[in-house]
Amino acid sequence: MSLGDEQGYGGAGETRTRLPERGGDPYGGARRGGRSSSRSLVTVVGVVVLLIAAIAFANRGDDSASGGDKASGNKPKTAATAASGTKPVTSKAGGIPTGFSRDQQGAESAAANYSVALGSAEMFSKTQRDAILQTIITPSRVTSFETSLDQAYTPAFNRTVGLNDDGTTPKGYTFVSRTSPIGTKVTEFTTSTATVEIWCGGLLGLAGDNSTNPVTNSWFTITMKLEWTSGDWKIVTHSQKEGPAPVPGDDKASSADDMAKAVEEYGGFTYAR
Repeated sequence: MSLGDEQGYGGAGETRTRLPERGGDPYGGARRGGRSSSRSLVTVVGVVVLLIAAIAFANRGDDSASGGDKASGNKPKTAATAASGTKPVTSKAGGIPTGFSRDQQGAESAAANYSVALGSAEMFSKTQRDAILQTIITPSRVTSFETSLDQAYTPAFNRTVGLNDDGTTPKGYTFVSRTSPIGTKVTEFTTSTATVEIWCGGLLGLAGDNSTNPVTNSWFTITMKLEWTSGDWKIVTHSQKEGPAPVPGDDKASSADDMAKAVEEYGGFTYAR
């Protein structure tokens, strides 16, 4: 509610409280005040008792959970976006994190980092795109991915995002294409295969004066099926759908210069679970 909404409290709808008149029997008036004080004291004591009881109940619930009670299995699990405490991988291939652990956490980390690579500006260059696919796609599927993406990244598609036909950026502009994972969820897992959903926010467009394709944001969910091969998780299949998208805020759009400067100065992350 805005400050403007609160101003209505001073208008015609104002609520007024009538205080007891002090006329009549002075002893009666004193007795009324005593009963009011008693009621207030009882109310305060009651609230304190309820608060102590609530704290005791909450502590008892925590103790039962830590004691390994079977009922604790019904308690909500840690939030999907909570950090695990395990350090991110340190090895990279072509700038892409690699060497993930052969467990559920490793599969989630791999999927998050691979979604960043697939949503990068480098995907609009044929040479760089093929290098990315060689790193993150399972060997038996690389050729298939190259063929399908070559059919997607056409000169016509490049023009729709403001690029030249060959995928290069027009002089005087900064091309922006970034994907930022918000959270991950494993829907299927074995030590050899995993299916991971990655909720993402994305930026796409051309920053620069007179750009007809300004940078816009989007929200989407990527689903990856991974397999363990050659000592790492690799993508077998990849799909994408829109949302979930939040309600747009009231943020003022930045200038083209500010957006271009931000993209050039702020680097990305290595995502880990």
